Amino acid sequence: MAWINTLVFVIIGVVIGFIIARLTMRENTQQKDLKKELDKSRYELEQYRQELVDHFAQSAELLDNISRDYSKLYQHMATTSSELMPNLPDQDNPFAKRISKLSEVTEDNDTAQGPPRDYSDGASGLLKDAEKTSKAS
Repeated sequence: MAWINTLVFVIIGVVIGFIIARLTMRENTQQKDLKKELDKSRYELEQYRQELVDHFAQSAELLDNISRDYSKLYQHMATTSSELMPNLPDQDNPFAKRISKLSEVTEDNDTAQGPPRDYSDGASGLLKDAEKTSKAS
């Protein structure tokens, strides 16, 4: 009789263990599914953030281009207004303030963008003297 009781308790223990294991495994699969969903959401969020950064970088570049183009247009209008209407009083010229600033900026740009100043402005005459001496001989 003791063997039978032991065998019955072992069988009952195995059945209860099997039931607990099944319930635990279901939660485990739900956890795995939730973890996969969380990883997917994190990946999508990271992609969205990268797209947002790329969008703002491209927008900043476009705005910079617009700013440069607007500045060029304004400089062109200011220059041509003073060239085409030289006798126009400053109060009537909408670009009068900008023209004075442009002359300062263009003077600075001309010196900064010119060729390097490692040569003299005019002819030094060194080659002319060499030519005269070679012609004389």
